[in-house]
Amino acid sequence: MFATGFRCGRCGATYELDEVRYVCPRDGAEGTLDVLYDYERIRATLSPDRLRDHPSRSIWRYAPLLPLRPETLKRVEGAGTLQAVGWTPLYRAERTARRLRLRAVYIKDDGRNPTASFKDRASAVAALKASEEGASAITTASSGNAAAALAGMAAALNLPAIIFVPHTAPEAKVAQLLIYGARVFLVEGTYDEAFDLTLAAAEAFGWYCRNTAYNPFTREGKKTAAYEIWEQLEGQVPDRLFIPVGDGNILSGLWKGFRDLVALGWIERPPILMGVQAEGAAVLARAWAEGREEIQPEPPHTIADSIAVGRPRDARFALRAVRETGGAFLTVTDDEILTAMRTLAREVGVFAEPAAAAAFAGLEKAVREGQIGEEETVVVMITGNGLKDIPSAMRAVGGAHRIPAEIPMALQQLKGALR
Repeated sequence: MFATGFRCGRCGATYELDEVRYVCPRDGAEGTLDVLYDYERIRATLSPDRLRDHPSRSIWRYAPLLPLRPETLKRVEGAGTLQAVGWTPLYRAERTARRLRLRAVYIKDDGRNPTASFKDRASAVAALKASEEGASAITTASSGNAAAALAGMAAALNLPAIIFVPHTAPEAKVAQLLIYGARVFLVEGTYDEAFDLTLAAAEAFGWYCRNTAYNPFTREGKKTAAYEIWEQLEGQVPDRLFIPVGDGNILSGLWKGFRDLVALGWIERPPILMGVQAEGAAVLARAWAEGREEIQPEPPHTIADSIAVGRPRDARFALRAVRETGGAFLTVTDDEILTAMRTLAREVGVFAEPAAAAAFAGLEKAVREGQIGEEETVVVMITGNGLKDIPSAMRAVGGAHRIPAEIPMALQQLKGALR
């Protein structure tokens, strides 16, 4: 294993791997940790040529860049869907590029992961870490996707999972949790309240906690999408990457992945990172616009449940990712998200849930506002499949026509409907 320790994102203190478990002892939950690596030793083991020849089409092809022991990684073999996490498709969206007058637009479809969301990446690493520690159970708070991902990964490892989600979570996501065998508790409160409850329960019962950003290894799983984008673009990085943002951990994870590639000398710079938030859950966008390091939590109100976060837990790293890459935060309305769901499906054939479609809505807004040059290559990160939230999809498209089975009457109605 080439991970060497942790650094606090707030105070900069460094720690040995066995010295802390979740967050900085000095700063508490505000002190989320970054995993440090010995890049010289990694370069001696891994190269772009070796990656090209690697047989695995999953996040496990990047094993030297993950904080897992070799004996832990062996548990992936035979562990069901855990083996298939990552290496999701990157589609070139020609019609979208022509319409928006951009050189190239790509869609990275993480809805194709085993449990249909980006969160499989983080949950796979966290579940293995829990297994490595000999945990009796693993727990997380989630608005739905992270929980479903953890339930699926834990099931593959035969590891008990206890999940806390807001009672407003989409029914399809709750169904996923239950079918994987997780113990599910619907919290009569927000995601942020479920998050705090999970921390208390994990401490009280001795469970391993996967909570986003609080657990530093969530970022390590999420960063693998950056490596894939780089490989799928044949050793290049896009000019700009659009990312839906709730807690900020996907954004910071992608930034970490590109920083790893810079540290290895495989790329010269990361792409410009564009964080997209729903207007009703825009804590990070406001902090960025006002030049603040600290956030001001607010109750979230948006149909995009996966980014409905009022107190982003990876705020510091997310803000830094946007600022240091010369990016920006954008906000989009729920109506713009619903429109983006339709457009993305009809132009690219990708069915995205509302939070994922927010990134596509952000791209369209950035083009309208003149924030993107015509010669830029853009990647849009689609983080979850639309089947996870059918009611929102129906809001986006309306109902289907109902016709009689009798052929003469049906043909008459079809004639009118198809005009």
